Amino acid sequence: MLIDTHCHLDFPDFDAERDELVARAKGAGVAQMVTISTRVKKFQQIIDIAEKYENVFCSVGTHPANADEELDITAEDLIALTAHPKVVAIGEAGLDYHYQPEKAEAQKTGLRRHIDAARRTGLPLVIHSRDADDDMAAILTEESEAGAFPFILHCFSSGRGLAETGVALGGYVSFSGILTFKNSQQIRDIAADIPMDRLLVETDAPYLAPTPFRGKRNEPSYVVNTARVLAEVKGVSEDEIAAITTENAFRCFSKMTRV
Repeated sequence: MLIDTHCHLDFPDFDAERDELVARAKGAGVAQMVTISTRVKKFQQIIDIAEKYENVFCSVGTHPANADEELDITAEDLIALTAHPKVVAIGEAGLDYHYQPEKAEAQKTGLRRHIDAARRTGLPLVIHSRDADDDMAAILTEESEAGAFPFILHCFSSGRGLAETGVALGGYVSFSGILTFKNSQQIRDIAADIPMDRLLVETDAPYLAPTPFRGKRNEPSYVVNTARVLAEVKGVSEDEIAAITTENAFRCFSKMTRV
């Protein structure tokens, strides 16, 4: 049993075969999925999908690329939407200086609001961080000192320092198909040192399909390939890594029920 802790089932890439995609995931041993919000103003689409499939849960939040569009969304707005039983996380929110460094201030404002919501609800914050290690580590440290909150460094592709900061603050580190790429030895080396009880796996589908599907559209069933490489990195069996990451997912997403 595996859990894809981060996918985007609402994206149009899946409109033509969402039922089949969910069925393929189940057939591959991916028992549950968390479909992640990128725009609060499109949250109803996420909820509709989560309500349709018993084994699909969701988050609520604003991706950093959209942060400047949703600065009117408050922590209270986010908290109110978590009342739905299928909402098990906040986010994804964070910092992305790779594509939109000019939006840094809006991203920081949005991130801090999402942190506030995570702290007050106890739901994990799904964090997107790209080319922003120093600022992200500083904000996580500062905000944790103000009051602990659960969080996930999703689709980890940052430096060792951010991983170590995240773990030290009680966070989880989630690995995507990037872990399987030939040129990702640095990420595998970091994964090798992450404590077993802080590991998660994800697809970030439809993006970042793992080897041998790299370059194709990703889907939740492919998380099996990432878990296989993670097992190799950690020197355990595939069954062991599946059990470990699944238990970690239920601990992290404490509101998510087993189905």
